[in-house]
Amino acid sequence: MKTIAIVAVLLAAAPVVAKPWQGIEPGQSKREQVLQKFGEPSRVITAEGKEIIAYLDDKAIKGTKQVQFKVDPGTQLVERIDVFPGPVIDKESVENTYGPACPSGKQPASPCHLKKLTDDFRTFLVYPRLGVAIFLNEDGKTVHTFIFTTVQAAKQAPP
Repeated sequence: MKTIAIVAVLLAAAPVVAKPWQGIEPGQSKREQVLQKFGEPSRVITAEGKEIIAYLDDKAIKGTKQVQFKVDPGTQLVERIDVFPGPVIDKESVENTYGPACPSGKQPASPCHLKKLTDDFRTFLVYPRLGVAIFLNEDGKTVHTFIFTTVQAAKQAPP
């Protein structure tokens, strides 16, 4: 849970608009849109007051091992999307897609990432302007998880 808190703090400066994934936008898309787009999930559970709609195994979304959509049960809005990619994605590809490391000093107008470490020394890249955090594998060169979220969801993340 400390990882979630770290992401919450770092994304607090992110814009209200979140980066969509596969047409689903955190803070805008509803639960029903996820089900219409991707079909019946592998499982649906409730954890920490959020409904988690998971697609894995034979229902994994193309290009992924697993995807979890975290939905607010009251508003039915998707607050966060955790994507575990199927193919190996390297840090260079991430930077080519989302932007390079932020320079020291004043932040540029275009998206860039801040390199951070979790309490257990896992490296992750935060794109504050996009509401995206990317956790790297232990090698520090390949992607473990993409997290797409909103400012509101980040502020509500448990410590």
